[in-house]
Amino acid sequence: MENQHFDFYQALRWRVRDWSQRAGKDSKWSEYVLLAPDLFHLLCKLIIDPDVPTKQKVKLAAAIAYFVSPLDLMPEALMGPTGYVDDVALSAYVLNSLLNSVDAPVLTRNWAGDGDLLEAIRRILKVADEMVGSGLWQRLKGLIR
Repeated sequence: MENQHFDFYQALRWRVRDWSQRAGKDSKWSEYVLLAPDLFHLLCKLIIDPDVPTKQKVKLAAAIAYFVSPLDLMPEALMGPTGYVDDVALSAYVLNSLLNSVDAPVLTRNWAGDGDLLEAIRRILKVADEMVGSGLWQRLKGLIR
């Protein structure tokens, strides 16, 4: 990480990529954990986007707060980067709900990640129950409704 100043996004990206290179390739969920930095970045970009309604910005703020909180259902401090799977699932859930009130191009123009954002959201939601665990997934969704 040399002598650069790293914000949360940059530090997260570095930790996740480092984990993936060392051990994450063996993880069943590494593909999803690698999306964590880009999803966090997207949440932050959308919260300042004027095309996103205020009501939806409250959900985005909740997802951002969950991401940066050391106290969540799957704490990264105990689980390492695998602990980001709940953050990734919650982010996909919030972004999917945002699509009910915002046109998809609003999301995609703010997406800095690789690949198709809408496909990534679909894939995450398809496996979220298995990835996080049924009971935790229901609790997570209950935080945002």
